[in-house]
Amino acid sequence: MNDFDRRIREAKGGDLESAGITTIQVNVGLKCNQQCGHCHVAASPKRKESMSWDTMKLIIGAAEKIDCRLVDITGGAPELNPHFRRFVEAVDRLQIPVMVRTNLTVLLAPEMETMPQFYRNHNVQLVASLPCYLEENVDRQRGSGVYRKSIEAIRLLNANGYGRDENLRLSLVYNPVGPHLPPNQTTLEADYRRELKNRFDIDFTNLITITNMPIGRYIGDLRKQNKLDDYMQLLKNAFNPATIDGLMCRHQINVDWAGNIYDCDFNLALNMCVDHGAPTHIRDFDPRAHANRRIVTGNHCFGCTAGCGSSCGGALV
Repeated sequence: MNDFDRRIREAKGGDLESAGITTIQVNVGLKCNQQCGHCHVAASPKRKESMSWDTMKLIIGAAEKIDCRLVDITGGAPELNPHFRRFVEAVDRLQIPVMVRTNLTVLLAPEMETMPQFYRNHNVQLVASLPCYLEENVDRQRGSGVYRKSIEAIRLLNANGYGRDENLRLSLVYNPVGPHLPPNQTTLEADYRRELKNRFDIDFTNLITITNMPIGRYIGDLRKQNKLDDYMQLLKNAFNPATIDGLMCRHQINVDWAGNIYDCDFNLALNMCVDHGAPTHIRDFDPRAHANRRIVTGNHCFGCTAGCGSSCGGALV
């Protein structure tokens, strides 16, 4: 039993278990046009992992078997998967909402010229990485010139109604540059809204704050700076029992490019498949077993329960 399991048992008197499946999160591959220092799955232009259409069909079949309320597509840059548009179209035909996690800059590639209109046509919800409203901080974390390209991409999305039409949601994502917890999400959203509007006449729907998880490239950076122990202690000291009910792992499954099933994208990065009797591949999806499974945890999970909590949807409390 790890430290996180012990804290969960102390807080709720039992193990961390699923509360049902309303979201299927799909990592369609690790190829990306960027190579960000904080990326928990270590995506880059050199990565070859990519989900096949056959695996996507299995996911569509699983979504039809449950009360699926969202298919959440991530990567890498998910737009670079060759079957991406076909997958979105298939899910949309089932009248299941689609969310795509985009890095923004990929939308400026020549072959992506029609992607904003494609998103609009299928009412895709967009979650876009913009880890700060200041250029220096973004470029330091994501690469030189990324901030300016991100601003250009947001303007393009605004021109297509995203962030301005209430039915075309554009959420921006903040994550800390250094080893600390995110500030208050509501307060920071007001800062983002003011600064981006004044500087670039940019609009967005809401801001999501996400804690940096001590895995992937980020844990390597912490070790280089001799800050890993301090950061882990920060996360443990900030454990908040009020976040437990809303933890994303309790309401979803995550499927990787090969069809393996995880509790979340962070466990995917650590190759920690679902366990405790639940099938580990989407071909064997079992609505009852997966909806009632025990969650696989590790000490990295303290990142989701620290302070106001953290999930792919932002703060939890």
